[in-house]
Amino acid sequence: MAQPPYLHPGTELLHGGVERTPYGETSEAIFPTSGFVYDSAAQAEATFVGTEDHYQYTRFGNPTVTALERRLARIEGAEACRATATGMAAVHASMLCHLRAGDHVVASRALFGSCHWIVSTLLPRLGISHEFVDAGDQAGWQRALSRPTRVVLLETPSNPMLEIVDLGLVSALAHQAGAIVIVDNVFATPLLQRPLELGADVVVYSATKHMDGQGRVLGGAVLGERTWVEEELQPYLRNTGPTLSPFNAWVLLKGLETMGVRVEAACRRAAEIADFLAAHPAVARVWYPSRSDHPQHALAMRQMSAGGTLVTFELWGGKAASFRFLDALRLIVISNNLGDARSMVTHPATTTHMRIGAGERARLGIGDGVVRLSVGLEDMRDLTADLGRALEAAAEPKQAAE
Repeated sequence: MAQPPYLHPGTELLHGGVERTPYGETSEAIFPTSGFVYDSAAQAEATFVGTEDHYQYTRFGNPTVTALERRLARIEGAEACRATATGMAAVHASMLCHLRAGDHVVASRALFGSCHWIVSTLLPRLGISHEFVDAGDQAGWQRALSRPTRVVLLETPSNPMLEIVDLGLVSALAHQAGAIVIVDNVFATPLLQRPLELGADVVVYSATKHMDGQGRVLGGAVLGERTWVEEELQPYLRNTGPTLSPFNAWVLLKGLETMGVRVEAACRRAAEIADFLAAHPAVARVWYPSRSDHPQHALAMRQMSAGGTLVTFELWGGKAASFRFLDALRLIVISNNLGDARSMVTHPATTTHMRIGAGERARLGIGDGVVRLSVGLEDMRDLTADLGRALEAAAEPKQAAE
């Protein structure tokens, strides 16, 4: 039965890219196989030549993984998608498949720690130069992209400070410089932000986050224009092997079925929690894109349909107060993951962004009192009670004399 040419995202999460076997299963089938057989030697030859469409080897493609790729492409509004074993494999492959020695990369300074390492440490080893630009520095983007550039890498909202990059402006400048724009859209998800419609060329995800959303498997995805995916990305993936397992692809397909309701519910809770935190005397500052006090609120709301599931805040008292806060939580778990059905909290300066160094953290505003909260699906009354207890513990201990 042919599907309608267009379905709304919430429906695509359930039905997009479905291709049932002759058995007519309701849930997508898992194909846990390393390889495939051929009807004849001629068919094998034609498959390798490329004149016949037939699965060869799961490192190259697998029916369960293909189902995930088709669904993600339909949700994103992309021509093509390739799944990877992890989100970092997606970032790495999307860049390295396109770059050559002597190329130049411009990146948002506000990157996840491992992405920052790729740009600042790995690329120079390969003879590729780079420049970092602060997310909201329009003049800085114009200056950096006034020279020939091959790739622009950015995340918006950024991890963990929720900085926003003007995707339309940066994409236009990047294209004038000859670059493709790669956007890590993991915080917003394809449900809240559509980078390809705003001018970007490639979108990458850690599917481990909201797409699974239940702490079960790792996965990643790269989405973009079909010619680029097939001619640039696919050969790189085939020959380097960051392959997503069929089982993980199947779990991610199940996660997608509920991602819409999970993200919507978590966004509502996150917006309420941001207001709750902002009103507490132990909190120095809150960052949440849909709050009017976010420094880039207007831009965020032009690009995003909601504020997202992450709230970042700063406690008075630095690292000591932050650690007291984390250790006092009884419901919200300490974890560097995010986008989960369970609420999770981390201290970026000592976890996700520890290795970028104190100087770079200071430049990004990641102080010792900064805490990143990934809001889940617990009852709001329980979440605010847990946060309230922990915030009281975060306050400076009273002097014994008192």
